[in-house]
Parts: sequence; C-alpha cells; structure tokens
Amino acid sequence: MTQRVCFTLRVRPERMAEYRERHAAVWPDMLRALADTGWTNYSLFLADDGLLVGYLETEDFAAAQAGMAATEVNARWQADMAPFFEGGAKADDNFNVLPEVFNLATQLASHGEGAGR
Repeated sequence: MTQRVCFTLRVRPERMAEYRERHAAVWPDMLRALADTGWTNYSLFLADDGLLVGYLETEDFAAAQAGMAATEVNARWQADMAPFFEGGAKADDNFNVLPEVFNLATQLASHGEGAGR
C-alpha cells in the first residue's frame, strides 16, 4: 500500500532565492538516489515566508528515509543544504510530518465511486 507523506520545514528568508536555484538543478546522483530508495511523486513547495512543504509517495517511508541515509550523495546534499534551514540542521532530521485528514479518492471509494466521475 502506498503511503502519502507530507512534511514541513522552514527555509531561512535570506536564503530562499538560492534554495530555489539549487532545486532547479538537483544533482543527477541525488535524483537517482531518491528514485532508487522509493521516493516517488516527490515535490517541494516554498511559500514566500519560507514555509517549505514536501510531498511524496512511497511504499514504506521509514525504509525510504533509511535508504537515503545510507547513501553518500545524501550525506553531501544534507551537509550542503543545512545552512538553508532555520536552526542550521539537516532537513532529514527535522521533517515535521503532517497527518493526513482527507483524501478524495479514499472517500469516494468508501461510497463506491471512482475518482474519475
């Protein structure tokens, strides 16, 4: 069963432009590591006040996180990106995972309807 995961972080306001630039061209080996460790349909959204919202789908979030933690490229990426976040901590250690409270497809299915209706 696929897990949908949403999390928040906070980017330092003075680093937001550079944060956007860095994510416009993520290292190819980082992209491959994310894909190889089960991070699918992964997106980041950045508000003007520095609120960063991440979304991904995975079969097992704990395993996906552990898989990334075991990669050399993630260690380099986390060290490089830590100064962008309030508190200067690695993003992977500070995900504020939000509980899902509504999903259209799930509720439609509970009423015997498909999402394409």
